[in-house]
Amino acid sequence: MKKTFFLTIIILIIAGFIFLECKQQTATPEKIIAQALLKQVASFNASCRTLEIAACKNNVNEQQLQTLFLKTRLAYKNFEWAAEYFEPVTSRFVNGAPVQEIEVSGQVFEPAGLQVIESFIFPKYDATKKNELINQLQKLQQKCAVYNAHFSKVEILNWQVFDATKLEVFRIETLGIAGFDDPLSLKSIDECAASLKSLKDVLLNYGNDKFKNLKTQIEDAISYLNHNTDFNSFNRAQFITAYCNQITTSITNLQQQLNIVSIKYNRLLNQDAKTLFDSNAFNINAYAPDQSSFVTTAKIALGKKLFSDPILSSNGIRSCQSCHQPSKAFTDGLMKNTEIGSDKRLNRNTPTLINAALQAAQFYDLRVNTLEDQSHDVVQSTIEMHGSMKASVEKLSNDPLYKKMFTAAFPKKNRTQIDTLEIMNAIGSYVRSLVFLNSRFDEYMRGNSSVMNADEINGFNLFMGKAKCATCHYMPLFNGTFPPRYMKAEAEVIGVPKSANSNEIDSDLGRYKIVKVESMKHAFKVPTVRNAAQTAPYMHNGIYDSLKQVIDFYNKGGGVGLGMKLDNQTLPFDKLNLTQKEENDLIAFIKCLDSK
Repeated sequence: MKKTFFLTIIILIIAGFIFLECKQQTATPEKIIAQALLKQVASFNASCRTLEIAACKNNVNEQQLQTLFLKTRLAYKNFEWAAEYFEPVTSRFVNGAPVQEIEVSGQVFEPAGLQVIESFIFPKYDATKKNELINQLQKLQQKCAVYNAHFSKVEILNWQVFDATKLEVFRIETLGIAGFDDPLSLKSIDECAASLKSLKDVLLNYGNDKFKNLKTQIEDAISYLNHNTDFNSFNRAQFITAYCNQITTSITNLQQQLNIVSIKYNRLLNQDAKTLFDSNAFNINAYAPDQSSFVTTAKIALGKKLFSDPILSSNGIRSCQSCHQPSKAFTDGLMKNTEIGSDKRLNRNTPTLINAALQAAQFYDLRVNTLEDQSHDVVQSTIEMHGSMKASVEKLSNDPLYKKMFTAAFPKKNRTQIDTLEIMNAIGSYVRSLVFLNSRFDEYMRGNSSVMNADEINGFNLFMGKAKCATCHYMPLFNGTFPPRYMKAEAEVIGVPKSANSNEIDSDLGRYKIVKVESMKHAFKVPTVRNAAQTAPYMHNGIYDSLKQVIDFYNKGGGVGLGMKLDNQTLPFDKLNLTQKEENDLIAFIKCLDSK
């Protein structure tokens, strides 16, 4: 009997060890994180429901609505890093910009989510939007079901966790501290702290001695945010350089120390970038048509020659360089250049080609996605170069030097002729070589604090804060390619007048000519602000000669601020109330963005 009893005890002990070992094996960081995400989604869903109940009351309490809304936003921020990474389409309708989403196919999605809801509640509750408010909250709860399905069924991988958490810090730097997703409540500093807290909790699952430094860095950043909550006075330059850069560097280092290998894929922001300001953070081949189109030294040399050669034009006089002059930051200094062989002005101002490779679409109306298609359109345009790719192929094939250069750039057996796509890719490759992220601003963000003075730093903080520039011109590229995934280019309606002294909108319908949707009337690509000090005149029609005029236009609230009736203006039309000193500081900062 005793033997049986002891044997039973031994079996139970062994079974207990086996159970504990199995539990330890199954309780991996990924599984723990997935379970935590499900709880956070449930909490967000509950917050949405509580807010809905409050909104359904006969006598709505405005202060209660606003308080519950802010709690709901914080509940989303607890898992934003994963929502945006694993379910970006769903998240677009949870916390995307409050404007229509228009697919390449032309399909239109109406704005939805937290930012739309914010406009119903802040700065004052709009009782006429009660039914829409309730409808939006119900839709948010439906989206929670999508998150639940993903986090409960799709396995999360360690490398994805590190990629996603680092991207969340980049999201905080580019969008969060700029107030992109809460422009009315202006509680972005609090929300950034909540996001960082969630990242600390996630990365604690990889806890060991190697994590201690990163944990301290995140806690220090949260403390800085908690002690500097005023949106307008927040020192974004200090926050990025003293905290964010260290955090993203440490996340990258921790992943390497844990031997977690990422699956690499082609995207604009390189996966191994330690900060947004690394010299190799951005991939110039990201928007190339395919891998065979990637840049090579031979392609760049060929493209540079083609770029400056009028051989591609119909009259043998105009080249790409005629309008995109290197000495003028690859612009021409004109309001609008002229049509080929005529004194008649072209429809639009000539934009810079510097850093054009870092834009997800080209032309003011975003009508093409690649630099190859851009070069084809310009050469074939009857008013720009009036050339013929077919004729160009023949002329280039008969030129011994070009034939030799094409052979070197595009090695082929038994080559008999030059291909049209090779011409386009050579020019596209040259433009991709014109990526220069080496301004004084970049140097400052990389740690050299002596290269920017106090006025210039204040200008950057204004750009990212009170002046609201960075909610369209996203740092650090300062163009309209949306961070941190960088998969789409933004078009905005700002109400540019037909002349500098006019309050009548310019007749150019912009993107509407490509996408026949009312909200796209007068919408234009958000251009880069880098090198803007060298690329006057400004706007798609070249009406402003100085940066001062441009800032004055925005300070007044764009077209609506000038008195236009423009129901689809996406630029906030309230006055910025910038002082003369603040305007001067903004200009001083913009000059820091000149490439060396």
